Amino acid sequence: MIVSQSVTVRVPAKINLQLAVGPLRPDGYHHLVTVFHAISLYDEVTVAVADGEGDDSVTVTGEGAAEVPADRDNLALRAVRALRDAIAGREAAPAVRVAIAKKIPVAGGMAGGSADAAAAIVACDALWGTGLSPAELSEVAAQVGSDVAFALLGGTAVGRGRGEQLTPALVAPASYHWVLAFASGHLSTPLVYKTLDTQREGRMVQSPELSHELMGALRAGDPLRLGRALSNDLQAPALALFPALRKTLAAGREAGALGALVSGSGPTCLFLARDAEHATELAVQLSGAGVCRTVARAAGPVPGATVVSAEG
Repeated sequence: MIVSQSVTVRVPAKINLQLAVGPLRPDGYHHLVTVFHAISLYDEVTVAVADGEGDDSVTVTGEGAAEVPADRDNLALRAVRALRDAIAGREAAPAVRVAIAKKIPVAGGMAGGSADAAAAIVACDALWGTGLSPAELSEVAAQVGSDVAFALLGGTAVGRGRGEQLTPALVAPASYHWVLAFASGHLSTPLVYKTLDTQREGRMVQSPELSHELMGALRAGDPLRLGRALSNDLQAPALALFPALRKTLAAGREAGALGALVSGSGPTCLFLARDAEHATELAVQLSGAGVCRTVARAAGPVPGATVVSAEG
C-alpha cells in the first residue's frame, strides 16, 4: 500500500569514540569492537514514487556530490533494492526517485554513504507502508553495509562483528560538543584496513575488547574523561597514508581540545570541546591554522534516521 508520494528523512553522521580492530575473518572483514556516536551533521534524503514503469534512480547534490556514484552502485539504491526484496510478495514497492542532499563528507570516515542507505530504508518503509518492525529494518540495513544499522539507530551504541551487531550504550544524559576538520582529499576504507594489516605483519593480533575507561566516561557524562579515552586502531594507518593529518591533530590539541582523533578510516579529524563556546573557539583556531579544508561544529548524541516530512 502506497502511503505517501514522497518522504524526506534526515540522517546523522557517525563518529567512532572507540574503534578496536581485531584479526581478519575468513569472509575478508575484521573482527571489530566499536562505540558509535551519532552527531548533528546531517544528510537529507527524499524518496518519491517514480513516474511510469522506470527503474529506481538517484541524484546527489551538496558536499562531495561529484564523488558519489549515481548508478546501481549507489548505496542508497542498494538499500532500496534490499528493502524491496525483504517485502517481496507482501507489499507494493514501485520504482522510486532518490534525491540526496549531502552535508556529510564523502569518504571522510563518517559513514555518509551508510547514512544515506539508512535514510533510504526509512523513507521507503514509510513510502510503501511495509509494516516491518525496527528489528526487521535493522536486518535489512545490516545486509547493505556494516554501518547502516547504526545510522538507523543513532544515539551511542556498541558495535561488534563488522559493526552491525548493535547494543545501545548505557550513558548519562549528556551532550558533547565536537569540532570536525574536513581534509582536502579522501581515504579508501579498504586501503586503510590493508595498511593496518601490513603494519601488523608478524604480530599476534588479539581479539578486540570494549574500553572500560571509555564506557565509564560515558556513564559519568564526563567530557574530560571521554577525551582521554578516545581511541582508533585505524588512526596509525590513516596517518601513514595521509601524513598531513598529523598537523591537523596537533593544531587541535594546541587549541585545547579535550580529545583529538581521526574519525573512522579518515581523513576527517574530530575534536572534543569543553562546551559550545569552546567548540566555537576551536573551530576558529583550526580554520585559521590552515590545516584543513573546512571545519564544522556538531553535538551528540542525536537520534538516527528520522522522517521529517511526507507528502501525498
